[in-house]
Amino acid sequence: MRIISTIVATLALFAVISTPKASADIMNTNINTKISNEINTYTIQNDPFLIRYGLYSLSGMINSEKMAAPEKTEADIKYEQTLEKWKVKQQHLWNNLPTEPFTINASAYTAAADECGKSDGITASGVKVQEKRTLACPQMYPFGTKISIEGYGVFTCEDRGGAIKGNHFDIYTETKTEAFAFGRRHLLAQVVQ
Repeated sequence: MRIISTIVATLALFAVISTPKASADIMNTNINTKISNEINTYTIQNDPFLIRYGLYSLSGMINSEKMAAPEKTEADIKYEQTLEKWKVKQQHLWNNLPTEPFTINASAYTAAADECGKSDGITASGVKVQEKRTLACPQMYPFGTKISIEGYGVFTCEDRGGAIKGNHFDIYTETKTEAFAFGRRHLLAQVVQ
């Protein structure tokens, strides 16, 4: 659209220079009207040079065509189903979750046999551990509870442990080196779901 407008403006300038004054005024009026109409009909949707989904419309809203959500894998579906079963079984615990921020005594753990008694990575809830997601929580927190830990992100209660009592929480890490480096920390946390 801009290239066309530039060409039209150049032609108009050429016409003004090479024609008598009266026909130049008429031509300028016609060209200005044509340019004005082109500008008024221009929208992001009809510009073939712009990326389809990455742009916002002139009103600030995302284009009406939505990008399709990625399809869930079989593992994602199984994970959601497992936690949903626990939500039903532990319904009585959901009403007693803290609503205000609280301090936790956090440490880190791995899925090693010497820590868990087995090394398959299957948590007490029945889902497989995953770094930056799995959290071992005290029994008052139902499986599936999402807890935001300041400076570390949001984790999901998926596991239990013999030493996990009171305000002690264990964050899952892939390696013992990471777990030892984490040590034990007092962190601010809050239930977000």
